[in-house]
Amino acid sequence: METSKNCSSNSRGALIVLEGLDRSGKSSQSSRLVSYLESQGHAVELWRFPDRNTSVGQMISSYLSNKSQLDDHTIHLLFSANRWEKRSVMEAKLKAGVNLIVDRYSYSGVAFSSAKGLDVEWCKAPEVGLLAPDLVVYLDILPEKASERGGYGGERYEQLEFQKKVAHCYEVLRDPSWKIIDACQPMEEVEKQLQEIVWDQVVACQKGKPLFNLWRS
Repeated sequence: METSKNCSSNSRGALIVLEGLDRSGKSSQSSRLVSYLESQGHAVELWRFPDRNTSVGQMISSYLSNKSQLDDHTIHLLFSANRWEKRSVMEAKLKAGVNLIVDRYSYSGVAFSSAKGLDVEWCKAPEVGLLAPDLVVYLDILPEKASERGGYGGERYEQLEFQKKVAHCYEVLRDPSWKIIDACQPMEEVEKQLQEIVWDQVVACQKGKPLFNLWRS
């Protein structure tokens, strides 16, 4: 993850992103993580992208549920716009000391679009300047295992062969700062490991860890 400009040097909330294939357990673990941090007295909110409550998000939701058709480039830019329309609120929350647990972020946008054959650098371009996460946790699961989980296939991208391509694209995006958790472990074990990893980042941000922008050299 490339970073640049220091946006803040004061105590703040942490920006924690969970990534992974569909049905890797991101949503369940995100909710559990929020409950854990709340129990420890931390201000915390759960965010998900796409945010389907915005006008852009509603267009994305229609596409994902196969109710509309859009060019691959167009839907990628809509996903990016959905993150940009939340950027200023995200930064304000973090500076106010609120920890944000985010279920999918820019990495999903790039991985899914590049899995369709779009150029990786083109996909990254509209994401440049969004806030960089303090931590990216990748819940690692074989596409075949994910496809066996309940509810699989309910949305456009939940197709095994496509998810295999997405998994490869995630491998291209990973950098040494990412933390990888085996998502095939029992839910409680994944939860425990996630809590330990995230706790260190929450403490670091409280001590004034700088806030950076995404993919700027």
